[in-house]
Amino acid sequence: MDVLGRYEPLVDDPAAFRAACERPLPYTVRVNTIKSSVERATAALDETGVGWTAAAWNPRLLELDTDAPGRTWPYFLGWLHGQEAVSAIPALVLDPQPGERVWDACAAPGSKASQLAELLGDAGRLVANDASLGRLPALRANLDRLGVTCAAVTHGDARTFSLAPFAGERFDRVLVDAPCSGEGTVRKNPAVLDDWSASSAAGLADLQAGILRRAVEVTRPGGVVVYATCTFAPEENEAVLDRVLGAVDATLVPFDCPLAAEPGVTGWEGETFDPSVRHARRIWPHLNDTGGFFVARLAVGS
Repeated sequence: MDVLGRYEPLVDDPAAFRAACERPLPYTVRVNTIKSSVERATAALDETGVGWTAAAWNPRLLELDTDAPGRTWPYFLGWLHGQEAVSAIPALVLDPQPGERVWDACAAPGSKASQLAELLGDAGRLVANDASLGRLPALRANLDRLGVTCAAVTHGDARTFSLAPFAGERFDRVLVDAPCSGEGTVRKNPAVLDDWSASSAAGLADLQAGILRRAVEVTRPGGVVVYATCTFAPEENEAVLDRVLGAVDATLVPFDCPLAAEPGVTGWEGETFDPSVRHARRIWPHLNDTGGFFVARLAVGS
C-alpha cells in the first residue's frame, strides 16, 4: 500500500511532501538548561569541533553536523539531549509553569518529560508514566543524566491511571504524546511505512481515546491537556478528538504554533468531525524540513 499517497489529498503540495519524507532527518539536540545554558553548550560544541546551527524559532534547539551527538562530552554530561525539533512543540504548547503539577502520560524514553521538567524550572511535581516496563530504564536514565529532580516515574496503563498515590490531587497540565502509527517519523525510520495497516490504526485509536479521556478526568477545572501524535492518520488524530470531545468536559482551543502548520481536517473518508478540530495543528515534513506531528490543546471545564 502507498501509505504516503493516502495523505496526499490533505497536503498543499503532494510532491514536496513526498520528497521531504524521503530525505534524511537533520540531527537535532535540545540544550538542557537544568544543567547548562545555550552559551555554555554551544561553546562546548565549538571546543569539540562539532558544528551547530540554532533553530530560528527556538535557540535551545541545535542542528548538529554530526550523526553521533551522543558521543560528545557535553551530551554525556547532560548539557544536551537528542530531540527532533518538531517533537519539542507539544511541551511548549502545554506551557507548564514552575510549581505546577504535570502528568506525562506516555513518557518513555523521556525527551518530552525532561523538556517538561526544564520548562517547570525543575520545580513542582512531574509524574512521568509509561505502560511499557521495558522502556522505564531508558526514561529513568535520561532523567538522571539530565539532572531532573522534580519527577516521579510510574508504570501503568494510562487509561486507568490512579490519583490515589498523589492524595487524589488532580493535575494542572497533562501531556498525552500517544502511541501511534508513527508515519511522521518516516525520515529517520522508513520501515515504519511497511508496518502500517488500517486495522492497526483502528486499534491504536481505541487506545489513544482511552488515554485522552483519562487525561481530561485527572486534570483540574481550568487545566490544560495537550494531545499529540507523530502520525498523519486522521483516524488517530482528529477522529480521536471528535470521539473524546463528546464524552468529557473539555474544549479544543487555538494556540500559537512556532512552526508552519495546517489546521486539523474536519472530514476524512466520508466521516465528519467536530468543527473545533480545526484548532489542532498538523505539522507536515515539507513545511519546515522536520518530521511530522499533530498537536491539539484542550481546555478542561468544571
